[in-house]
Amino acid sequence: MESAKRILVYLSKDNSLLQCARFVQGITGHFSCGHEDRAVVNCGLDQNRFVISDRPFGGSSSVQLQRPSFCPIKHLNPDQTALLPEQIRSRGVDVGVAILLQTANQKVLLTRRSKTLNIFPNVWVPPGGHMEQGEELLDAGLRELQEETGLDLRNETPPWRILGLWESAFPPLLSRGLPTRHHIVTYLLVTSNKSHQELQEKLCPAEEEVSACVWLQPEMAEIIVAAQDGKDFGRNQTGIPNSVQ
Repeated sequence: MESAKRILVYLSKDNSLLQCARFVQGITGHFSCGHEDRAVVNCGLDQNRFVISDRPFGGSSSVQLQRPSFCPIKHLNPDQTALLPEQIRSRGVDVGVAILLQTANQKVLLTRRSKTLNIFPNVWVPPGGHMEQGEELLDAGLRELQEETGLDLRNETPPWRILGLWESAFPPLLSRGLPTRHHIVTYLLVTSNKSHQELQEKLCPAEEEVSACVWLQPEMAEIIVAAQDGKDFGRNQTGIPNSVQ
């Protein structure tokens, strides 16, 4: 039942027919020059498919797609690929949505994932999660925001825009094991006309998913999220508050 609801990534390059992205396929490398770690692409939803193309199409947005230099999918060799169970190799690439909620006084909300979660436990991230069939990007993001934090903006139609796409795999390093999940995460900037103090009063985190919440300046939130995508998070990076290390 869960797999039937999943929204998967589909690719088109050089006017080719849409093809469902393979789990072991590096999406960023597919569109970049010389297999670099970033590329400008066009993306959008089409009949419950998340389409990424090198050319504009109806309803698409032009955005930057990135991955970390150590992306496990990028570095998989044929022998490692052969070791992946068939159920992993055949699951495709999932779509996630992350909400960067920015308040009227320029604060951004980060949540710490519960340490009991199977994927990215105890990591600071913007609220977000999977898309479900029939949802638009903003619908999915605001639903996840409400489920994880208790903040319900679904009736407020807040201003928003796509910031970019991030190619993510778990575990995040091959040294920690072969990948079992592969996502394209769509980051949405959502702007509230309320201050973080006003929104704080409405916070009611779901304990099974979120162990802590924090409001930060956008620059600090970016540093923290980037650090956790790297190999050295937790080693007292300069400027990161101890409370989020």
